[in-house]
Amino acid sequence: MYETPFETEIDTQVADSVVSAARTSVGDTLRSVIYFTPSAMDLLYVRRDLYDSRRRAIEAKSRLVEFERVGFAEAPVRTALSAPRDPESIGPYDFTVRVHEDGFVVRVLAEEDGVILTTDDMDVEAFDEAAVAITKLLRAQ
Repeated sequence: MYETPFETEIDTQVADSVVSAARTSVGDTLRSVIYFTPSAMDLLYVRRDLYDSRRRAIEAKSRLVEFERVGFAEAPVRTALSAPRDPESIGPYDFTVRVHEDGFVVRVLAEEDGVILTTDDMDVEAFDEAAVAITKLLRAQ
């Protein structure tokens, strides 16, 4: 399924499972699925109607990944916000949704692994299903 070996060394079965979970949860509005670590990224899926080449898609998504990598550095803040004994706790971090005029960017982090989904405009409740499934897959690898 994948043209080149993964830069991130993600297992092919995990990559397939992440794409499957995203497609099942989000459906045809899914635009792309990107797996990333603090130092590398892999484009796991991109809808065919979006870019004229894989190289162009990777260039475009690289900018998005650079922005979303800040999430790894934010881990101590997210942990502090989820402190169970703190009355101000908002609970553990699940995922981030960025809302844009014509679609969404969803970031899921599990330690040193992350996944970004981009979608067309859609119902935001589907993101919870996708994020829960992807988090389980990332933690299991």
